[in-house]
Amino acid sequence: MFKKTSKPRPDAAPAVHTLLGRGSLWKGEAHMGTTSLRVEGTLEGTIHSEGEVTIAPTGLVRGTIHAKHLIVTGRIEGVFKVEGCLEIHGTGCVEGEVEVGTLVVDEGGTLQGTCQRKGQVKKVAHVVPNPKKDPEPEETKDTEMP
Repeated sequence: MFKKTSKPRPDAAPAVHTLLGRGSLWKGEAHMGTTSLRVEGTLEGTIHSEGEVTIAPTGLVRGTIHAKHLIVTGRIEGVFKVEGCLEIHGTGCVEGEVEVGTLVVDEGGTLQGTCQRKGQVKKVAHVVPNPKKDPEPEETKDTEMP
């Protein structure tokens, strides 16, 4: 009379966010695993995450962040290694050394420092002057202006 239908089971609930609240200060290391982290206060130290790290507009991180995905609407200063995407939103400011898979900077967002794409080999250009095209500059003498 009644047919038993099998409905697909919903996937496991997403990981719970870890929140460093506004006005708080954390000094040291934070190891997050795949759990996402939202920083609304200040963190001085290192964040290790295999998931997403979000720096809120009131958030400040001074130190090192290793993450799969990093979203910045606040301020971060230091060294940042992002496996996937670094997103710098309009109010976000990133200052320091950055290594990313991909980079998105919204209008108003700031990136100050160095940025390298993950897996890219640094290329050093070696320029050899061609004496026929680039003659050595003539010597100049310092002269005083009257």
